[in-house]
Amino acid sequence: MDPNDVKMMAVVGAGLMGNSIAQTFARAGIEVNLVDVGDEALAHAMALIRSSLEVLEEHGALPQGEDIDAIISRIHPSSDMESSVQGVDFVVEAVPEVPEVKKEVFARLDELLPEEVVIASNTSGLDIYSFAEVARPERLLIAHWFLPPHIIPLVEVVPGPDTAAEAVDFTAALLERMGKKPVVMKGFTRAFIVNKIQNMMALAVFELLGSGLVEPEDIDRAVKYSLGIRLPVIGVVQTMDFTGLDLVLDVGKSYGFSNPFIEEKVEKGLLGVKTSRGIYDYGGRAEPEVLAKRDGLFLRMLANLEDMDAFEPV
Repeated sequence: MDPNDVKMMAVVGAGLMGNSIAQTFARAGIEVNLVDVGDEALAHAMALIRSSLEVLEEHGALPQGEDIDAIISRIHPSSDMESSVQGVDFVVEAVPEVPEVKKEVFARLDELLPEEVVIASNTSGLDIYSFAEVARPERLLIAHWFLPPHIIPLVEVVPGPDTAAEAVDFTAALLERMGKKPVVMKGFTRAFIVNKIQNMMALAVFELLGSGLVEPEDIDRAVKYSLGIRLPVIGVVQTMDFTGLDLVLDVGKSYGFSNPFIEEKVEKGLLGVKTSRGIYDYGGRAEPEVLAKRDGLFLRMLANLEDMDAFEPV
């Protein structure tokens, strides 16, 4: 099926993630059946959807012509999963991160849905492929959204060992239709990309908080005034090109780490910006030219963050 032909989908689970995912599809003109176990949960979800749409409108993030009532009219809350998945072209599973609960939902969806309909789990790190019991594993994959899904562009698409390439391509293209920025992984790893990095940051924060060497507020100030400016521009990988991969390798060794990927680059003399090639290829540009572009972007980022009062607590 062409992703542009999707007219109806279902979101199973109307919690914090599910209701936000539902409104994203509804904004794209798609009819959404939003499923949860009780009327109270569904009513709360619909109230959150209206509230968040009003915030988007207040900040000019709803393009002209997008009417809140019209968007909400495309979302159909229901506690009846069987009827809610009839005739849908795509399903997102967003139930709690409890393997037994997800396992039951996957089995039920696999039974109810036509074989061509993709089931995308919003799990934030569970290895669903180790416990999902489905007759057609080729249509099961992970599409991990980030809170709040109606604002954050990234969705990590993570196939399992039996996921069909067609299901991955379809899901990524459909997400792009939603205005999202999908990143497709080649296979499953626990916590995927962003949460794996965030988890390591959390461990460092726990250590610092336990040390008594710094106040909690100062940790956030330190990160905001450094990484908060740099990472949106050069990310975590390209940062190493600006550091110099030879230095990165030496620092890694001082911590007892080795990395064949970095070692191979250094052996080839691909040291990053200073050699115009490293992990990224800088197209023959001289180091001052690349640094000038970076610094200009840093200055703009710093000015925007200061203008937004982003360095103060929310």
